[in-house]
Amino acid sequence: MSTRHTISVLVNDQPGVLQRVSGLFGRRGFNIESITVGVSEEPGLSRMIIVTTGDDSTVEQIQKQLYKLIDVIKVVDLSANPMVSREVALIKVHAEPTARPEILGVVDTFRASVVDISPSTLIVQAIGDTAKIDAIVELMKPYGIVQLSRTGVTAMARGV
Repeated sequence: MSTRHTISVLVNDQPGVLQRVSGLFGRRGFNIESITVGVSEEPGLSRMIIVTTGDDSTVEQIQKQLYKLIDVIKVVDLSANPMVSREVALIKVHAEPTARPEILGVVDTFRASVVDISPSTLIVQAIGDTAKIDAIVELMKPYGIVQLSRTGVTAMARGV
């Protein structure tokens, strides 16, 4: 059964590492739904959070292939245990003054915030899991989404 997996990959912070990791996925026909990369708690190391879909054996194969890359230090399937995951979305919507109260109602319901206002648009910032972001995007579509930018998922295992 194909399920969504969130994989944490700790790598040396070197030029070309992202290209090598994403290339590995592409060569093997694995799709990357989302990838985020940033510094880690250890100087000189970066953490990639990759969301992909596949069965358990596919993810096990991905992990084995990642470990073959020279700059990969540690690979963890975060979705195998309880985890916290978040994504940030900026959604610019058409917002004539008459539609703003309705839009602000959606913003409040999702505990999102308005980060920019112009005479004809609003930019809404939403933070949450992927399902929450998908839901607010769907509710903003009727107003007319001018532009949408999503960070991709970042995640970590819950504390014990």
